[in-house]
Amino acid sequence: MPRALSPLGAVVRGLAAGAAGTLAMDLLWYRRARRDGTASSFLPWELATGVDSWDRAPAPAHVGRRAFEGLFQRKLSERWAMPMTNVMHWGYGIAWGGAYGVGAGTYGPLRAYLGPPFGTAVWLSSYVSLPLMGLYKPIWQYDLPTLGRDWSAHLVYGATTAATFAALSLV
Repeated sequence: MPRALSPLGAVVRGLAAGAAGTLAMDLLWYRRARRDGTASSFLPWELATGVDSWDRAPAPAHVGRRAFEGLFQRKLSERWAMPMTNVMHWGYGIAWGGAYGVGAGTYGPLRAYLGPPFGTAVWLSSYVSLPLMGLYKPIWQYDLPTLGRDWSAHLVYGATTAATFAALSLV
């Protein structure tokens, strides 16, 4: 039976669960990439070693770049495209896990079956915020297979985050 969590304990467990969820989602994306012909091994693929410019960087890296440039009022060089890709991707997944932990700490133990709705909320938040920043098209401009692949990966993220959080709450 899960024991009561302190607010800090809930957040820390949530952060760890978010990391596990991010890894699970990335493993699914990597498996799909391998099936589609990617020859890279997991670690170089995971670390985005091919991202050597902002033109090749995914949307999360551009969010981080904009935040950096807005905060420090200076351009971030191309050499930071790969590290920013990793920091923003992992930071986003871990931070959402922290939010899950806050929910569990506030509303009592969240059940693992709430993971898929949680993953759906994370997925939808990207399709709201990123178009507003001009980094994604509006959701209705994507085809259903693209949305389905992305949503299913976020379902894995949510399910793994919730299950990991539940498991960590037992220790």
